Amino acid sequence: MTPIDRRTVLAGATALGLNPLPLAAQGTTNTAAAPSSPQAALRPVTVPAPRTFTADWASLAAGYTAPDWFRDAKFGIWAHWGAPSVPAAGDDWYARNMYLQGHPSYAHHREHYGHPADRGFMEIQHAWKAERWDPAELLDLYKHAGARYFMALANHHDNLDCYASSHHGWNTTRVGPGKDIIGTWEKLARARGLRFAVSNHSGHAWHWNQPAYGYDPEGPRRGERYDAARLTRADGRGTWWNGLDPQQLYGGATMRMPDDIGSIAEANAWHAATDGLWNEGPSPDPAFVNRWLLRCRELIDRYQPDMLYFDNHDLPLGQAGLDIAAYFYNQNMRRNGGRLDGVCTAKETPPQRRMGLVDVVERGQKGHIDPYPWQTETCLGNWFYGEQYLRDNRYKTPAKVLHTLCDVVSKNGNMMLSVPIRGDGTIDAREREIVEAIGVWMRRYGDAIYATRPWRIHAEGPTGSGGGSFSEGGQDTGYTPRDIRYVRKGTAVHALVLGWPEDGVVRSTLLGAANPVGRGRIERVSVPGGAALPFRRTAAALEVDVPAALRNAIGIALIVEGPGLTD
Repeated sequence: MTPIDRRTVLAGATALGLNPLPLAAQGTTNTAAAPSSPQAALRPVTVPAPRTFTADWASLAAGYTAPDWFRDAKFGIWAHWGAPSVPAAGDDWYARNMYLQGHPSYAHHREHYGHPADRGFMEIQHAWKAERWDPAELLDLYKHAGARYFMALANHHDNLDCYASSHHGWNTTRVGPGKDIIGTWEKLARARGLRFAVSNHSGHAWHWNQPAYGYDPEGPRRGERYDAARLTRADGRGTWWNGLDPQQLYGGATMRMPDDIGSIAEANAWHAATDGLWNEGPSPDPAFVNRWLLRCRELIDRYQPDMLYFDNHDLPLGQAGLDIAAYFYNQNMRRNGGRLDGVCTAKETPPQRRMGLVDVVERGQKGHIDPYPWQTETCLGNWFYGEQYLRDNRYKTPAKVLHTLCDVVSKNGNMMLSVPIRGDGTIDAREREIVEAIGVWMRRYGDAIYATRPWRIHAEGPTGSGGGSFSEGGQDTGYTPRDIRYVRKGTAVHALVLGWPEDGVVRSTLLGAANPVGRGRIERVSVPGGAALPFRRTAAALEVDVPAALRNAIGIALIVEGPGLTD
């Protein structure tokens, strides 16, 4: 990260509607006062939307503003659920890795299902039955945990649509569960007052599925091509997939592994250099791109999501991604009387495009207050269900989840939490305990998080965070009671304390009388919905006595009120 100069600080503060932070206040606090990237100076945070978006970055970046419902919601829960949950291997890329000899998922598949030349991933899709799925009960649990929006996986890189797709026969009304998964989630989520989001990952299917056309480079079945290389529509006669074309599912052999590879190491190097590239560009097959466009448009039109999440850096498939983003915004405005109320996402977007959507950081955080709303997403275990997370007690703790939420919110972000679901549609007992514990804390302190906005500075304490995607660390929290995250709501500052002080006294140095960051008078300190708490304000710190009756392993949220604190 480049050093923050005065102009960037002033630009970031102005874009946020804050008084610029005095440079003297940047002292020893482990924090960042404003974004280090230049986008704050490019455009105001809020702009009027055009009557119609055109499918180019100039139009998206000039006319998009994240809606208030998203900025206020702060916390969502994600059902990242699909056929890769069936093996319960905890491998997000099982559908690809099961075709890579030497990978643990290849060994898992051989042991449980057979050789991938005989039984490929399409058979796992067939085995996904969701026979114990109770979406109403799960959504009640998620809402009780404090989620304000809900996201469901519409398709993953394995290219199976989890909705009633008219343009792709490989969908869950025809394969596997025999249900419109997205339609069911959507109806029940809206009935509970939750905003509804869908995640779309299938733009990578054209290259990601290419190992299914490969072969074992070593061993007794060396050179025998896997299922995708031999199966045609005609082979489905009289089977469960009668009338479906496996080539449409796997994407066609656009990157066929050469015949003469003779070792696992050589095969891995070939995949890494060809089909393993995380390529956002279009497929060489125009039919794949056209079908993807039709599938996306139907997903938008049929289910009218409030949020369209793309698992892509930049938008998927070149111009096709721009076409869909503009279509989504325009359809959303049409349904809302000209008001843009939708959210479209991409990961770690370049600064010149950042304003055209909501930026996403996967399993990590930003190190600064971003003037534009953003989102991180994380997971209790791995994205798809893995038995080892329950067996080995490897899930994130409630403290880890909630401390991440507090840190992200202090930087103008939201957090989307995935709770892995088994193939049968249930979550395990430990996941349920964690979600319920999150709910206990959120019901007490959630009002200090919802509908807040960044304060003058986001944090103090010894523990920093940031580093971009995949920087989130281990399953438990690394924060201490000295780590405090700050937000504002109205005329109050909210101090989110990431732990419980052993002596029962919270100390905020930023709100000390001599610190220019905490300028303003303090007249009252309380917890959400609670009585005033005893406090003392010295030059060095604001000291607050917190009630022993509220003691918990996660921490406490304090509401600090007084004139001038948020001016």
